[in-house]
Amino acid sequence: MFNLFSKKKSESPPPDISSPDVDKVFQEGVATVTDLIAPAALKMNTNFIQVGETFAKTIFVTTYPRYLQTAWFSPIINLDVPIDISMFVHPMETAEVMKSLRRSITQVESQIHLEAEAGKVRDPILETALRDIEDLRDKLQQGTERFFKYGLYITVYGNSKEEMEKSTQFIESLLESRLVYVKEAVFRSEQGLVSTLPLANDELGVSNNMNSQPLSTTFPFVSSDLSSGRGVLYGINRHNNSLILFDRFEMENANMVIFAKSGAGKSYAVKLEILRSLMMGTEVIIIDPENEYQYLCEAVGGSFINISLSSDYRLNPFDLPKIPEDEDPQDVFRNNIASLIGLLRIMLGNITPEEDAILDRAIHETYAVKDITPDANLRSLAHDRFPIMSDLYEVLRSMEGAEDLATRLEKYTQGIFAGFINNPSNISLENQMVVFNIRDMEEELRPVAMYVVLHFIWNEIRSKLKKRLIVVDEAWVMMQHEDAGSFMFGIAKRCRKYYAGLTTITQDITDFLASRYGKPIVTNSSIQLLLKQSPAAIDVVGDTFYLTDQERFMLLESNVGEGIFFAGTKHVAIQIVASYSEDQLVTSNPAEILERKEERKNQ
Repeated sequence: MFNLFSKKKSESPPPDISSPDVDKVFQEGVATVTDLIAPAALKMNTNFIQVGETFAKTIFVTTYPRYLQTAWFSPIINLDVPIDISMFVHPMETAEVMKSLRRSITQVESQIHLEAEAGKVRDPILETALRDIEDLRDKLQQGTERFFKYGLYITVYGNSKEEMEKSTQFIESLLESRLVYVKEAVFRSEQGLVSTLPLANDELGVSNNMNSQPLSTTFPFVSSDLSSGRGVLYGINRHNNSLILFDRFEMENANMVIFAKSGAGKSYAVKLEILRSLMMGTEVIIIDPENEYQYLCEAVGGSFINISLSSDYRLNPFDLPKIPEDEDPQDVFRNNIASLIGLLRIMLGNITPEEDAILDRAIHETYAVKDITPDANLRSLAHDRFPIMSDLYEVLRSMEGAEDLATRLEKYTQGIFAGFINNPSNISLENQMVVFNIRDMEEELRPVAMYVVLHFIWNEIRSKLKKRLIVVDEAWVMMQHEDAGSFMFGIAKRCRKYYAGLTTITQDITDFLASRYGKPIVTNSSIQLLLKQSPAAIDVVGDTFYLTDQERFMLLESNVGEGIFFAGTKHVAIQIVASYSEDQLVTSNPAEILERKEERKNQ
C-alpha cells in the first residue's frame, strides 16, 4: 500500500496553493455573517413571502391626493406593528421637466379651447389642472421647487398569514382615509422585500411625480421626543416610548391645566407630579374639595388644613400681604380691596352698581376705623390690626342705603356661617406641602371658601419669593362666578412673577370653558394635559385645542392614565406611569384605599 500511495503521489503533483480555484474552494468553506443571519428557507407566494416562521407582504403607493398635509404619514410610522418602510427619491433634471410641462400646458389649453368651441360647459377639472401645471412651471423656473420621482414601499410582517393580512388592511384603510391608495406587489414579493431592506435597492421601480413641497410632507421624523431633558417625569411618550420630562419653571410660564372625565386619572397624575416636585424642592399648596390629597400629605409630613364651619382654622379676607420692597403699598391696598369686592359679590349674590359703590366706600371706611389707609405705613402692620367681617357689617349698618347689604351680610357675621371668615387668620404656610380641604364645607359656601383660600394663598405667595405650585382641584366651581373666574385668571397671568405655577384641574369642562375666563386660563398655561373625555365634552375640547379627528377618537377610547400632553405648540400621546411605591401613595382607587385603611387598623 505504501508503494501504491507513493506512486500516486508521484503521478499527481501537489496543487499550487496560489491557484485561484483553491482560494475559491477555501472561501466557500468559511462561515460568514450571511450564513449566520440567513433564514433556513424562503417560500415565495403570489403576493407574500414566508421567511422562516415570519410572513411578509409588500405594498406600494400608486396615487396621492391633490394636497398633502404635514405629517400625514406619521400615523403609519407610529403604528405598533412590525413594518419596514422605504422611500426612494430620484431627482429629475429641471430642463427636461419644463419641456414636459410645456407640452402638458399646450394639450390642456387645446382641450379647453375645443370644448369651448363646441359650446360645452367649462370643465373645472381641466381648469384646475391648467392652474396647477402653470404654478409648478413658474416655481421650477424660479428655482423655488424641484421635481422628483418618489417611490414609497411598505413591507408588513406577521407571525401568521392572518396577522399579516390584518395589519396590511389596517394600514391600507389609514392611507385611504387620507386619499392615498396602494397596491400589493403581486408576483413581485421578492423584489418588494429586497426594496424595503436597508440595501438602497429600488427593485420595484414604482414611483410618482412629486415636487419639493408635497415631498417634504412625507418627512418621517415628526414624532420625536417631547422632552426638555430635565425636570419632572410626566409619563411615557406612547409614540416611541421615550420619557416626557419637563421643568415647568423653565417655560414661558409654569401654569398647567388638566381636563378629564371622572375616573380618567387626573388626580393620580397631579399627585404624581406633586410627589416628584417635592423631591425637587418645590413647595406645593393645594385646594382639595374631595379629600383626595390627605394620605399623600400625611405621608410626606405636610400640613392638612380642614376648612369647615366647625373647624378651628380661620381665614380673614381683610388680611393684607407682607409687601415686598419692589411693590407700591398703595397698589397692594387697592388690589386687596378689589379682591374683597369680588368676594362680597359671591357672598351676597346680585349687586347693583349703586351697591357696588357703597361696598367700595364701606370697605375703605372699615380699614380706616383700624387706622389703615393708603397713606399709612402698610409694610409694618400686625395681623391683629386688620378688621374682620363684623367690622364691615357695623359700617354698613350705619351707612345710608346700605341696610339691605347689611342684612344679607348678617349670616356671615352672626349666623351659621360666621365662624369661617369672621375671625383673625390663624393659618401658616411654612410647610413644604399644605392642603386646604373643603370637603366638609357647605355646598353653598364652597365657592366662597375656595375664593378666600385662594386669596390667602395669593397673599402669601406675594409676600415671599419661593418656588411654588398652586393646585386648584375642581376649578369649575370657581369659574361659575364671574369674579372668582376673574381672580383665577389674574393669578394665572401674574404668578410667574412670583416664581409660582398654577395647576387648574376640572372634570366639568363645558362649565369651565363657558366662563369668559376659561379659555384665557388655558392659553396662559404652557402645559396642558387631556385625559379620557366624555362624548358630550369632546367637541368643546376638540375645538379649544384644535384636535384632529384621530386625536378626538384617541381621547374617547383612552384607558385610565392615557391622553394627550401639550407643551407649548407641541403635543404627544402620553401614558402616566408610576413606581409601586409611588402608586401606593397617590392611588385614588376606592378599593385600594379601603384595603389600605383595613391594614392600618389591623397594625
